[in-house]
Amino acid sequence: MTTSAPPRPPQSPDRPKRRRGDRIFAGSATGAGIFILVVLAGVAVFLVAESWPAVVAPAEDVSGGEGLTSYITPLIFGTLLASVIALVIATPLAVAIALFITNYAPRRLAAGLGYVIDLLAAIPSIVYGFWGIFALAPALVPFYAWAERNLGFIPLFAGPASATGRTMLTAGIVLAVMILPIISAISREVFSQAPALHREAALALGATRWEMIRMAVLPYGKSGIIGGAMLGLGRALGETLAIALVLSASGGITFNLISNSNPSTIAANIALQFPESTGLQVNTLIASGLALFVITLAVNMLARWVVTRRADFSGAN
Repeated sequence: MTTSAPPRPPQSPDRPKRRRGDRIFAGSATGAGIFILVVLAGVAVFLVAESWPAVVAPAEDVSGGEGLTSYITPLIFGTLLASVIALVIATPLAVAIALFITNYAPRRLAAGLGYVIDLLAAIPSIVYGFWGIFALAPALVPFYAWAERNLGFIPLFAGPASATGRTMLTAGIVLAVMILPIISAISREVFSQAPALHREAALALGATRWEMIRMAVLPYGKSGIIGGAMLGLGRALGETLAIALVLSASGGITFNLISNSNPSTIAANIALQFPESTGLQVNTLIASGLALFVITLAVNMLARWVVTRRADFSGAN
């Protein structure tokens, strides 16, 4: 009695060969990603190597005579203070603009207004700086005088009020206008992707337009708003020319926003001091640049983490 051989398992079809164009595109994309990482690592290595002499130098040899930490700390404080002021002003305004464009404005008006807001990002920094010096700062002088008289008990408005208007608050307002299109654009995209089923269900249940936005749109776009705000914060942290032109810096750490005693920012200080610096002074400025590099990188990484963790909503668009 003969036994039949067991049937052979079906052979899997050969994987189709990738076309040459696909291979070229995949290789180019991979190479571009690796190139960006190499550039970022090269920048980090350069900053560490060039700032190391300032790190190990005696305190009396560093600019200011009190050591590298004492030199950089007021600059970090000024950078964060100006950026936080900009964020506090720009975020609510940008979210309100995005909500108006996506939920209230007629289609033609919404498209035109969106283009206008996006065009703010194309204006050069030096133009914002000139606007801050010649238009915004003089216009805010009466307000600073009023704030000193009526709100002087608050440390933020203790005064004496600046006669030129070139204060930390003015710099923060200029930065707020500069980061407004970034936050608004991201918020607008997130709001426009809110599931239509959720919006229509809220309206069908008798909710007003604002109640629908509060219950269906804002919860969906919460992480997008946070991500956009943090990306705007990253832009504000590194702004140079506008702050260098607008801010009348005198050093030190103070929360007074309307006086002439203002801490400088890292980027503005580098731009103003670098042309006349030599030797260890250059290494000190590069060390402050390294601190800004770390802060900005951390902010952008945190923004990316927040954006990627956006909760998925079910529903039809």
